[in-house]
Amino acid sequence: MTRRFENANFVQERLGGTAPGGAMLSALDRNSGAAMEAVTQLQPHVVAVDDDPAVRSLVFDYLTQNELRVTTVATGRELQQIIARETVDLIVLDLKLPGEDGMQIARRLREQSAIPILMLTGRVEEADRVMGLELGADDYLTKPFSPRELLARIRALLRRARAQATVADELARVRAYRFGTWELNVGLRRLKSVDGRTVELTNGEFSLLTAFLSSPQRVLTRDQLLDLSRLHNAEVYDRSIDVQILRLRRKIEPDPSQPRYIRTERGAGYVFDAAVERLR
Repeated sequence: MTRRFENANFVQERLGGTAPGGAMLSALDRNSGAAMEAVTQLQPHVVAVDDDPAVRSLVFDYLTQNELRVTTVATGRELQQIIARETVDLIVLDLKLPGEDGMQIARRLREQSAIPILMLTGRVEEADRVMGLELGADDYLTKPFSPRELLARIRALLRRARAQATVADELARVRAYRFGTWELNVGLRRLKSVDGRTVELTNGEFSLLTAFLSSPQRVLTRDQLLDLSRLHNAEVYDRSIDVQILRLRRKIEPDPSQPRYIRTERGAGYVFDAAVERLR
């Protein structure tokens, strides 16, 4: 069963909103209903997939009270039908589902799109959570969960997705970056110095360098660097960020022991401390 946010006209009719004698709603009522529905359509659309009606009801009620448009379904097949006809901003996915389980759905979704996925799981085993994340889920929450924490995690994932979309749009319009004595050709993934020397970059190094160049002179946390790096499908993990940056410094810094481009901000992250020119 699919449940959606009800539009204003339907709610008013249920509450006895028609005029005496069966007259139609006034033009003002209709306009108000249309305006409310338009606002609802502008809200982020979250689809929750869970075979437990109580969980679906809880998620629906709490999220709609907090300015999110919500659709709840019980199966992966219903989810696919929603995705086929509507824009979906985030998916809350229970791992334990009848038929096609959450792991299979997460794998298929990640092959098809980059829609953020928040897993709901009653499984306490670390291996299950790790597998879900490796299959492409962006975060997880263990049942029983707090609706307030669910909302906070959803909002964090939506902010992250908007930031990634902004950077992706910027990258799509940039042909190359110039900084110091270097030029990075984005399309060719080629780093070249002013003296004509070309430096080979691994996929991870290229992604990290592009992340820095898209946000110069701004402190980036490890989580932000991970998110920006994934725009290029790079295999960059939290524990390898420092190693990747060390290798990148050896390739672009005049003196890697005294970096002038990629500086460490202790307790905060890293900052690319150089003027960057964008070539479009």
